Amino acid sequence: MSDSRVQGAASGRGSGGRRRAWSELLAGRVRRQERSPGRGQELQESAVLLLRSHLDWSHLLLEVEGPPHKKLCLGSWIDHDVPEACTHLSSSLIGSALRDHASLLGVPVAVLSSQMVASSIVRICEAEAEHAHRALLDSVQRKKLSSLIEIAQYLLAHSMFSRLSFCQELWKVQNSLLLEALWHLHVQNIVSLQELLESHADLQATVAWLFRNLRLLCEQIEASCQHTDIARAMLSDFVQMFVSNGFQKNSDLRRNVQPGQMPQVAVAVLERMLILALEALGAGLQEESPTHKAVSCWFSVFSIHTFCRTISTDSLKKFFSHTLTQILTYKPVLRVSDAVQMQREWSFARTHPLLTSVYRRLFVIVSPEELISHLQEVLETHEVNWQHVLSCVSTLVICLPEAQQLVNDWVARLLARAFESCDLDSMVTAFLVVRQAALEGPSVFLSYADWFQASFGSAKGYHGCSKKALVFLFKFLSDLVPFEAPRYMQVHILHPPLVPSKYRSLLTDYITLAKTRLADLKVSIENLGLYEDLSSARDVTESQPHSQAPQDVEKALLVFEHTGKIPVAVLEASIFRRPYYLSHFLPALLTPRVLPRVPDTRVAFIESLKRADKIPPSLYSTYRQACSAAEREKPEDAAPGMKVEPGHVEEPLELLTIALGELRAAMTDPVQYDVLSAQIAVISERVGSVLGLSEDRGSFEASKIQLSVLAPELEQQEQKVVDLLLTSFCQNLMAASSFAPPDRQGPWASRFVMTMCERTLLPAVLTRLCQLLHRQGPSLSASHVLGLAALAVHLGESRSALPEVHMGPPAPARGLSIPEFFNSLLTCGTAESSLLCLKFCTAAISYSLCKFSSQSRDVLYSCLSPGLIKKFQFMVFRLFSEARDPLSQEDTAGHPSKPWCLPSADWQQVALYLWKQRTFQELLKEEQFHLTYRNWLQLELEIQPEVDSLSDTERRDFHQWAIHEHFLPKPAAAGGCDGDLETACTVLVDVLMDFCQSSRSYDHSESSDLVLGGCTGNRDIFSRLQEMAVDLEQGPVAPYGHSSSRGHFLFGVFRRRLRALASGWDVATHLRRQRELLMCKRILLSLPPSVLVGSPQGEQPATPDCDEFFHLVNSELRNFCSHGGALTHDITVHFFRGLLNACSRSRDPSLTANLTLTTCQTECPIILTSALLWWPRLEPELHCRWKKCLQGPLPRELQRLREAQQFARSFLSPNTASPAPDPVWVSAAALHFAIQQVGKESVERELEKLDCQQEELLVFLFFFSLIGLLSSHLTPHAVNSLKALDICGKILGFLEKRKISWLVLFQLRETDASLGHILLRLAPDQYIRLLPFAFYSLLSYFDKDALLREDAFLHVAVDMYLKLICLFVDGDTSAVSIPASGIQELQGQAGAGALLQGDPVGLLTKARLFLLQSIPQCPKKSFSNIAELLATGGDCDPEVITALLSRQQAMSDTDLYQEPHLF
Repeated sequence: MSDSRVQGAASGRGSGGRRRAWSELLAGRVRRQERSPGRGQELQESAVLLLRSHLDWSHLLLEVEGPPHKKLCLGSWIDHDVPEACTHLSSSLIGSALRDHASLLGVPVAVLSSQMVASSIVRICEAEAEHAHRALLDSVQRKKLSSLIEIAQYLLAHSMFSRLSFCQELWKVQNSLLLEALWHLHVQNIVSLQELLESHADLQATVAWLFRNLRLLCEQIEASCQHTDIARAMLSDFVQMFVSNGFQKNSDLRRNVQPGQMPQVAVAVLERMLILALEALGAGLQEESPTHKAVSCWFSVFSIHTFCRTISTDSLKKFFSHTLTQILTYKPVLRVSDAVQMQREWSFARTHPLLTSVYRRLFVIVSPEELISHLQEVLETHEVNWQHVLSCVSTLVICLPEAQQLVNDWVARLLARAFESCDLDSMVTAFLVVRQAALEGPSVFLSYADWFQASFGSAKGYHGCSKKALVFLFKFLSDLVPFEAPRYMQVHILHPPLVPSKYRSLLTDYITLAKTRLADLKVSIENLGLYEDLSSARDVTESQPHSQAPQDVEKALLVFEHTGKIPVAVLEASIFRRPYYLSHFLPALLTPRVLPRVPDTRVAFIESLKRADKIPPSLYSTYRQACSAAEREKPEDAAPGMKVEPGHVEEPLELLTIALGELRAAMTDPVQYDVLSAQIAVISERVGSVLGLSEDRGSFEASKIQLSVLAPELEQQEQKVVDLLLTSFCQNLMAASSFAPPDRQGPWASRFVMTMCERTLLPAVLTRLCQLLHRQGPSLSASHVLGLAALAVHLGESRSALPEVHMGPPAPARGLSIPEFFNSLLTCGTAESSLLCLKFCTAAISYSLCKFSSQSRDVLYSCLSPGLIKKFQFMVFRLFSEARDPLSQEDTAGHPSKPWCLPSADWQQVALYLWKQRTFQELLKEEQFHLTYRNWLQLELEIQPEVDSLSDTERRDFHQWAIHEHFLPKPAAAGGCDGDLETACTVLVDVLMDFCQSSRSYDHSESSDLVLGGCTGNRDIFSRLQEMAVDLEQGPVAPYGHSSSRGHFLFGVFRRRLRALASGWDVATHLRRQRELLMCKRILLSLPPSVLVGSPQGEQPATPDCDEFFHLVNSELRNFCSHGGALTHDITVHFFRGLLNACSRSRDPSLTANLTLTTCQTECPIILTSALLWWPRLEPELHCRWKKCLQGPLPRELQRLREAQQFARSFLSPNTASPAPDPVWVSAAALHFAIQQVGKESVERELEKLDCQQEELLVFLFFFSLIGLLSSHLTPHAVNSLKALDICGKILGFLEKRKISWLVLFQLRETDASLGHILLRLAPDQYIRLLPFAFYSLLSYFDKDALLREDAFLHVAVDMYLKLICLFVDGDTSAVSIPASGIQELQGQAGAGALLQGDPVGLLTKARLFLLQSIPQCPKKSFSNIAELLATGGDCDPEVITALLSRQQAMSDTDLYQEPHLF
């Protein structure tokens, strides 16, 4: 038809009217038809005849939808803007015309219609000049095609359209067709794509045409943004059609079992598109290039959303499995040797993201078990592309949490099969898979070193079954040597397989081969660093030792700083790895620098090595000269420990920042595990690049982390990286929580945290956490606290795989698990630290309860330290008085995620909400989370009252509530005291002593005037102990159910604690016991004196209960809290105050005092000697108290003490001395103390009076003088040792002059009722052990002739000598060595004897010489008990023992040759 509008005649009756359009004329005729109905049919037939006579078939179907200004009226009828009746009218007119034309031509109307529609489609597609390079229509073409499809639908509905003929016509002009046109035909049900494709006779041409158009479609999708929705719908429909036809259930991809060629076409097209993508990846893709966009677009179809509800799961699995097989077997040109050499470049982070993305999509529909099985099947039945296989393994272990164990099991099966049948393929696969998985780090798989050692390092290894298996293993390892990286050979050498001794040659041959290869690569085993990670898989270059040595030096210095000893690794290297030690370690350590004025750790370490002869003198001399030169030349620039300039690592740091930003962007959907895991793997690789970490980071097996809480330090670069990671974690957590609660965020947080748990990174992370929580805690923002709390939870989740943390003071010396580590960082001492503790505990507990709400309680228990939950309970009780009341049923409600989602500004509200939750209250029912009375005391003792958040009054009220209302009535099973006040006091004393001896009590200040020797925070708690002790005293004497004979509870606590301590005479054990006893004494002195001396019982005679105190004095205080035979003044005065207090409650005070002191003479004599020592200060108080409270004279036993003191004073006066009062040993003690207090000249003059005293007094006085001699060496500021020795010598002289036996003093036994029982309780045990020293110190004062006549002399002398040797061997004689100043005073003085040498060796030499000279002169009766003595003494001195035995034998032989006296 013509495109011009048909003009009608002018309307109206004149010739000047306007010309009307054809439609108006028709409308007018219709109106006239209404007036003349009989003419309608005639007019219609005339119009149709007119149209038929002027019909142009080539443009008919195109003109129905032309532009408005060129349309015929027929176009108006079928325009979308006209009523539906008009459109139907246009289609009916066209259909009528086509029917008439077909009848004229003599062809079926359906065939003609199909040809006309096909021709019209071609004209629409060819309207654009560049249609050959496009797959999409433009908007004009799309509109024309839409109208054409409506006509085709009409024709189809009226059986005027042939699909087969239509398809054939289209394929004739296939190169002119656009893919979108066919898609519209399919969508509008004109002809389906399947029918269209199956109608083509040439299968290869069909595949080629589809492949070309799909590629164009993928390119246009990424290049165009106007019609993206249509394009993606097209691609999705085509892929769905291909998958549904090519991967139907029970279909076989290798042959066509269905009529038609559609399955083959579908599979072929999909395979060609995949090959196109893989070829592009192999050739290298540039970002934003058209090929890159096309590949990305095609890979996007492997999404589960593409096939949502349209394809069965079985078909989809078959498609994905087939695709994975195609990828794994694509161009299998790489050999195994290539894979061994290159697999390090195929890790997840280094694989192209497009390839890893398609792996992740393929993993979605297939279970991990099926994936492993499929991998195994492909490897067994196909030649594979090792790069794709190994990158697939990396993606598998990265993106699937279950993959580690599955891969482990798969490798175990492969190894079992390999060694069972010497299957080389299985062996190759196992090693390649393990090494590939190990490249991804310990957070996802074992390190290669750990795996190799676990698999072959024990008798249970796969290789241990036979010699054949061993040969197979070492043949395989030997074959790997030319190709594998040096690090793997180092692992094999340093962690070799366990081999029976008879097959040792196999191992040595391999080691020789591997070392030769390493030498060719210029890598030496000897040059490995001392602390180098043997699990690393990175290449080792010749220069590595120079970079490793400074790291070894820093780690060695750290160990030396904490232990004070040369690290074992350094000592071993100095012997077994001397080349590295001399060539690398020492030069790195001895770097010249300006030495500090105060020696630092490096200086001390170097000096320690020098003293141990671990530094060659020449090297040390050169180092000192270089340091001196540096100081002279330019001291300000000679700073040690130069670090790498930041510019060298700035680029990797920027890449890490970018990777963290990309992870932050992905947090909008925190559930997509594969996407987040992939990005986290990239972050892990970037972290390794920045810090220079190895790619196969090892596990923490049998290792520990050493930290310093008080001075945690990090290198600048380490701190930057850790800060980036911590900040990113906090931000990501907050972002993810804004989209979903923690329990619906997936495992991304655990995966991120595991990235920070690598061997060399975790110490830096924990050190930074120490800085943040221990130093900067109060300044942390709410998001920081929330993030760090969640980080602590996830670190606790991995506690089984992480090492223990060893921290310096004030933390415990033992190793701590990660949850315990966080617990130790949170203190409650001040108001600021208490608030931080509350925030952190609230956040951690809330996050855990929400995150693991659907999991077992065991998971929750592993994440949180019981100490953390207990601290939360403590803080809630302490800060919120409303929490102290029992919770009602209505209070315990709510969801655990609510506190996590509440605004964090009001922490008190959040904490109270958490406290009232039913879930949390149920958690507190677990025994391990009970806040016990002991726990509460431990935490309360840390509080520093001067900076407490509670006032003094509030704190006292809290203590009263906690002790008397909460814990005292609480059952013991729930952590209470069962209502027993004595139990409450016992626990309090126990905890108080623990706290005051722990380093925590000295954490805050160096000096303090608090009650217990500088311990902070214990004043109020100790006041509670005093109050409760008074309550106990005011209660009944014998509470119901308790025996009064049990004694005071306090001594039970002391006895139990002292028994738990180790016994021994080494310095450490001695100091620990002394510290414990000092605490016992301080607590005793702080409580009423009635604790020492109980109230007398009702029966007569009234004797106070002192047994417990006497036992403590005799067993402990005598040894550690005494001054050479006397207790300290404070405990002595406290006892006598208690005695007077007991007397005041007795019916007969004097009798009570006398009985008690009389008991002291036999049971605890040191009480009386202590009273004598301190009598000048003790007597006034005793006299005043007795006179004020009891009236009358002092009791008789107290008067005896006064008389003994008076005797000592009179003895030292110029007047004649009076006889010593009884008991004589008391008078001797008083005289000994008096002699010590006067000058040397006065002593020598007054000692002459001893010649007139009774023998017993001299013996006791000699014993006390011996104790004084030892005390002069052991006790600071004691009597001068020269004076003490001279006094002993004088008294010994009087004893020998009067022929009084004194040797018995060196043979004291506890069973001796006279001397031993008393004297052994007067001196510390250490003094008794050192009596051999005192014995031989008096050698020059001995009367040798008189001693030889003593039967017991030889026995005593040999016994003392043997014991002296034991003391020397044990090192105990060092305590009594004479200082250098004393040696000079001794020289030239008579009686110095063996002490002239000034050391125990000299004394021992003199004693030995004395014995060897004396033995031949001793009579026969002196040898009566020598054999028994030698049997117990061993062979300490063979020469002395030989002399003794020879002398004894000689005298026995003499007796044999003497004639017997028969009558």
